[in-house]
This record gives sequence, C-alpha cells and structure tokens, in this order.
Amino acid sequence: MNAKNEVEILLVEDNVHDAELTIRALKRRHLTNKLIHVKDGAEALDFIFGTGQYAGRDISQRPKVMLLDLKLPKVDGLEVLRAMKSDQRTKTIPIVVMTSSQEQRDIVETYQLGVNSYVVKPVDFEGFSKAVSELGCYWVLLNHPSETPTDPPP
Repeated sequence: MNAKNEVEILLVEDNVHDAELTIRALKRRHLTNKLIHVKDGAEALDFIFGTGQYAGRDISQRPKVMLLDLKLPKVDGLEVLRAMKSDQRTKTIPIVVMTSSQEQRDIVETYQLGVNSYVVKPVDFEGFSKAVSELGCYWVLLNHPSETPTDPPP
C-alpha cells in the first residue's frame, strides 16, 4: 500500500480511557494501520493544517475520517469542526463527533456546522466497542471520500 492510500484515522480525544477503548476496538478490525491520536483541539488543528508541532507535515495526506470529541481542552470540538468546515482544504474531510453529550443544541449545532455523523458514546464497554468498530469499518473501508486538492482551484 503506498503512502498516498494509507488508512488514516485522526482520533481527537482527551479522555485516556475512551481513547484506549477506541484504539482497541479499531485494532480488532485491523483499522489502525495509520491512526493518529491527539489529546486536544489545538493539537488536532495543528495536525490538520500543518502548524505548531506538525509544521512541515504534508497536509495533502488527509485523514479518511476524524473521530472528534466535543468536550476538549484548549480548543473545543465545536471550534475544531467550525475551523475545518470553513476551510476549502479540509471541509470535505469526514468528521464523526463521538461524545457523551445528548444535548439537542450540541446535535443541532454540529450538523449546522457540517458534521458527517453524531454518535453518543455508549456507556458500556461492549456497546462502545461495537459502535467504534462499525464506525471505523464504514468510514475507512466503505466510504469513498472526495479527493479535494489542498489548494482551491484558481
């Protein structure tokens, strides 16, 4: 598999326990070939836009999907979503919000901002593991993302 076609999941999750469960569920489905885990919204934006500690990263290597928590330190998930969906280079990257929030205003706002899917994290391990596995299979193996160039056409 060449570098251009590698599976890439960007997991944006500050809760260590939830991150470990997510990674374990994806590993069971062999979907962690190229998984990046960042712990806050600022680091997620740095990774996506090739700034900060990720300065110089080839931003044309886009994740096939971002799994995004809403309640994050530094920059919250809504701001990450807003920044990505308002930028030509990143607006077509699929973003799945995975959060414990069932608040209607969070659901409405994320869809207004352009989220692709909103999933409430199941509380039990088995439910959580199944949800992550199914999400990973769909977004990484079945979905065909748009191949948007990193720079908008003139």
